[in-house]
Amino acid sequence: MSVACREATPAWRLRAMREGDLDAVMAIEHRAYPFPWTRGIFRDCLLAGYPALMALADDRPAGYGVMSIAADEAHLLNLCTAPERQSRGLGRHLLRALLRAARDRGAHRIFLEVRPSNPQAIALYDSEGFNEIGRRPRYYPAAQGREDAIVMAMELLPDTIERMPPL
Repeated sequence: MSVACREATPAWRLRAMREGDLDAVMAIEHRAYPFPWTRGIFRDCLLAGYPALMALADDRPAGYGVMSIAADEAHLLNLCTAPERQSRGLGRHLLRALLRAARDRGAHRIFLEVRPSNPQAIALYDSEGFNEIGRRPRYYPAAQGREDAIVMAMELLPDTIERMPPL
């Protein structure tokens, strides 16, 4: 699957993540997070057939997203933009592509967890229509022990993507 983003930056391109992308994914993951996923987690997601997208900017890895879908529910597991590419709309573009894929595969709602200490991500999810539905105590590792997760969800109505504001 390859999708061009003409609205924001002509050089953006999305395609299915492959195992051969994992070196680039891990390089971004380690720059972006103090507690990154392991290569094994990404590999297991790919082996399980989870929808996973790789974002390329000027044909270089710039971000990625991974979700699971079961029955009529999707779960956004990881959405990451390389730190040097953040705040340019690429994360929003990736998120919308994953929402479209979830809806196209029959999901009626999507869930995610986000750190309270990540206000940029919370603002992105909120602006795209996610609502906080709860908290998971001590969900994430943190420098001083554990950090709660904010649980957010969104209903994937037939016209959800079309009603979103332009990128």
